Amino acid sequence: MASISAPELAQTILDECLTYGTWPTRELDALIIRALDETDEFSARAATRAFFRIIVERLADLFEPALCEIYANIFAHAISQALPEFQREELLLRYHRIRQVRKFQGGEVNRVFVLSRITLGADVAVTSVVLAACKKRFPNAEICFVGPGKNAEMFGADSSITPITLNYGRGSVLRDRLLAALELQAIVDELGGIVVDPDSRLTQLGLIPVCDDAKYYFFESRAYGGESHLSLTALTQQWVGEVFDVDDLRPYTAPPPQARIADVTVSWGVGENEDKRLGSDFETYITSQLLAQGRTVLLDQGAGGAEAENAKRVAEELGHPERLYLHEGSYASFAAHINVSKLYVGYDSAGQHVASAADRPLVSLFAGAPCPRMLSRWAPTGARAWVVDVDDTHERVATRTLQAIEAAWAAGAGGALAAPRD
Repeated sequence: MASISAPELAQTILDECLTYGTWPTRELDALIIRALDETDEFSARAATRAFFRIIVERLADLFEPALCEIYANIFAHAISQALPEFQREELLLRYHRIRQVRKFQGGEVNRVFVLSRITLGADVAVTSVVLAACKKRFPNAEICFVGPGKNAEMFGADSSITPITLNYGRGSVLRDRLLAALELQAIVDELGGIVVDPDSRLTQLGLIPVCDDAKYYFFESRAYGGESHLSLTALTQQWVGEVFDVDDLRPYTAPPPQARIADVTVSWGVGENEDKRLGSDFETYITSQLLAQGRTVLLDQGAGGAEAENAKRVAEELGHPERLYLHEGSYASFAAHINVSKLYVGYDSAGQHVASAADRPLVSLFAGAPCPRMLSRWAPTGARAWVVDVDDTHERVATRTLQAIEAAWAAGAGGALAAPRD
């Protein structure tokens, strides 16, 4: 096994999971051992990255209820190897209990701990609906958002939400990622409190217990909705209605407000998933066409690194035109600009959910979706959301994107509303 790379091991495991509904034990153990190797951090990071990106994320992204059972078995095994205080069989028994939808039976609640989904887009599309539900159902309780500080900033102007910072290292090794759940246990250990988990990575999608099961409400977003093609937002609305008996809820953001500085907000960020990108030539061309139509454009530089370099490359190739502004700052700051812009354009990422929540006209490009159900789960909804499914040549996708931009712009300006799906 030593000669086989971590991605190769992970791909072998995934292939057997998808083909036979089982997994090769030797390969799985070899990958987990590498991910837990404290003597070789480079190897541990590579194995952890392969384990999550190739196996865990793919099993989740297919939104097949049957794959949740496979995920639970594989990850419960990994947890028991990393944290010996947890037994695989006990984790699985608990998982089968808590995944059942359970209606809140009443009683005094002083605090509600709503767990972050870690990724910004999911915290808008899913977690914000849970926050809205908890505010409505428990008007006298303190509603706490537990997660990374940058995610909490997305709700920073909402005085009814108390942020509790708990970071989760998406680039950390396996054991460090799991330890976040133990930190969470200490945070939520109090009388009169309940925990609402919208499939959070803090608990590894519900597998690691953080409180008494009677106080824990788990939304298994990968299985809820079954074979339907409803969006995650719609499914979350259904779930909170079923559990907490509340309705008429919408996703929202509440970042500190910003004055509008551009007509169009654009993000070519992909959250480190290069399968979503169409390349710098495509990004430069679409940006240039927005500018050629006389619109001012605010282009996000992301969190720095490769995303900032890509944004700067676009600006440089266009000759740093006067009407192109580069956004530098927190994502909450960019979200505030999206909220007041006339149009948002970008890949399948956080920005589309921010724009949808604010009812801004938007054009979202979906590339790299492994199945139609993933696209339907994550696609922004609403009459002013234009979704371009990238299933053709870049040239034809560019043409369809520009057509969607014109339709979305007309909708935002009060013009005729074109069909909202590509």
